[in-house]
Amino acid sequence: MERRPWFVFGDLISNVLTGALAAALAASLAVSELGMIGGMLAGMLLGMLLAMLLTTFCLSVFFGAMEVMLPCMLSGMLAGMAPAMWHLGVQQAMIRGAWIGLVVLAATYIASMVLAGSGRE
Repeated sequence: MERRPWFVFGDLISNVLTGALAAALAASLAVSELGMIGGMLAGMLLGMLLAMLLTTFCLSVFFGAMEVMLPCMLSGMLAGMAPAMWHLGVQQAMIRGAWIGLVVLAATYIASMVLAGSGRE
């Protein structure tokens, strides 16, 4: 993972934005009306589509495709499923989606450090 401040800030903004927008989209389209399983599947697909569009056309230009794609796709998937599980309104969904984006980013950075090693020998 990139450690320069511009890219870390970009990862942070990208994941918060993707999580909030995916959750808001899923909540505004009332995916919870499909039941829990159907709503989770629809929200996951909406979140993946939104994350793919955001990273392809906006975010990867500034922050690099490989570093942004994985955490944003995961943030979009999980945040898109949240309104179906919790029956959230749009504003609550955006707040929880932003938190989901932060948690996914932290988990991604931790997983990267564990898998790549700390660099100290």
